[in-house]
Amino acid sequence: MPSAKVLEAKKQQVAELKERLDGACAGVLVNYSGISVADDTKLRKELRENGVQYTVVKNTLLNIAIEGTPLSGLSEVLSGTTAIATSADDYTSAARILSKYAETSDTFTVKSGFLDGEVIGLEKIEALAKLPSREVLLATVCNVFNAPIASFARVVQAIVDKNGEEAAPAAE
Repeated sequence: MPSAKVLEAKKQQVAELKERLDGACAGVLVNYSGISVADDTKLRKELRENGVQYTVVKNTLLNIAIEGTPLSGLSEVLSGTTAIATSADDYTSAARILSKYAETSDTFTVKSGFLDGEVIGLEKIEALAKLPSREVLLATVCNVFNAPIASFARVVQAIVDKNGEEAAPAAE
């Protein structure tokens, strides 16, 4: 029988996991077996730089944290080694980074994920992974908005230039 101190620590871990899952817009579960320390360090650094929180979790604690929530469907993949990557504001970062790494590894695999409190399958995770980053999407939207304005400015400038030529007296 575990001591009261150990039980209290596990209850706190479950509470923190619940809070983290509630505050996340997206998350990805992976089987992290076979990853070297050097690769794991690089992966964690890249995830951290993109605002993704990545931790190894015990399957039993994660199962307790998702019990009775819309994410309870994740319990089907909770076997073997499990790590979870969550993001509070970026829907694509975790999926993009972890899927890219999984492509280069034979043992590191994506298990499942969630989006806005709904469990999603591997095909949706792959689709998310193929989306460009938030910054690239914002730049694309800005360019789309900017193009008509730039065209309008060129037309106005052409009219001004044309009227300026007509108004100027011809030098003889």
